[in-house]
Amino acid sequence: TIGYPVMLKASWGGGGRGMRAIRSEADLAREVTEGKREAKAAFGKDEVYLEKLIERARHVEVQVLGDTHGNAVHLFER
Repeated sequence: TIGYPVMLKASWGGGGRGMRAIRSEADLAREVTEGKREAKAAFGKDEVYLEKLIERARHVEVQVLGDTHGNAVHLFER
């Protein structure tokens, strides 16, 4: 098991629609029902998934350029 807290996310779409943090088992059924309803309204599909919530996470993107010979270099952080 991954334990709590977890993040519920819509399988289709993005922009934070259908996303919600779930901090306890007592909240799970209610939040999944509400998240599925929101996902269906926003994206036409009610499919959702759970992943471990990482508190205070940072989003970092790095550009990587590679060729067909297996060579790769990082270019810069975005």
